[in-house]
Amino acid sequence: MIHFAAYASVPESVGDPPKYYHNNIIKGIRFIDAVRDAGIKSFIFSSSAATFGEPQYSPIDEKHPQHPTNPYGQTKLDFEHILHWYDVAYGIKSISLRYFCAAGADPEGELGEDHTPETHMIPLALFAALGRRPDIKMFGTDYPTEDGTGVRDYIHVTDLASAHVLALDALKNGAQTTAYNLGNGKGYSVKEVIETARQVTNKSIIATSAPRRPGDPAKLVASPDKIMSELGWQPQFGDLPTIIKTAYDWFVAHPDGYGDKD
Repeated sequence: MIHFAAYASVPESVGDPPKYYHNNIIKGIRFIDAVRDAGIKSFIFSSSAATFGEPQYSPIDEKHPQHPTNPYGQTKLDFEHILHWYDVAYGIKSISLRYFCAAGADPEGELGEDHTPETHMIPLALFAALGRRPDIKMFGTDYPTEDGTGVRDYIHVTDLASAHVLALDALKNGAQTTAYNLGNGKGYSVKEVIETARQVTNKSIIATSAPRRPGDPAKLVASPDKIMSELGWQPQFGDLPTIIKTAYDWFVAHPDGYGDKD
């Protein structure tokens, strides 16, 4: 069983914590209870780098202390703990995959990113390039990073998918409950993402400064060494231009996303 569902906006979680606890924890427990009642013993959980909070060192490995700075990250960490105890009590083995920044689109052009509302950095930058919005906001330009903007580790969705397959195979072959960090081990700042998007699209992108968003750490970069060594995972779409190019191609081909969701 693979559990992808969750509310996942950091600033929204800070402003409305009960929404995140009701959905990500209470409904998550109902789900894992249904899994238990069905006799399923293998469980993959989409967790998050937000469980770590402000990094004490970088890149972040699985031994890094977990002190979330927002309710979203806290709910992900709490559910990881719940899975541990469901293993102890019921023998449900689980692997938590801590995503850093999932991005990009299916290289074959069939699947892409379509959120309402859209809050992710790369789609918003590309929407500015495509004229779907007037600019891209840089939330915080005074972070203790090289250029003052937040730094994130972007991982292509296809590489994420391959990690899930490897994790499920590992559980089928007797793996124990554990967690893995999923990223490329390289961080890019907001300004670097915007400049790369300009180069990939060959279009102008207006970037404007805005106040920091509550709950956002300054820098989150993964160490993927554990999943590489234990499961043999190797990202195939790790460079930022490729990630942005696949996303851009999908947005150009699908100007209305998946259409009317209603």
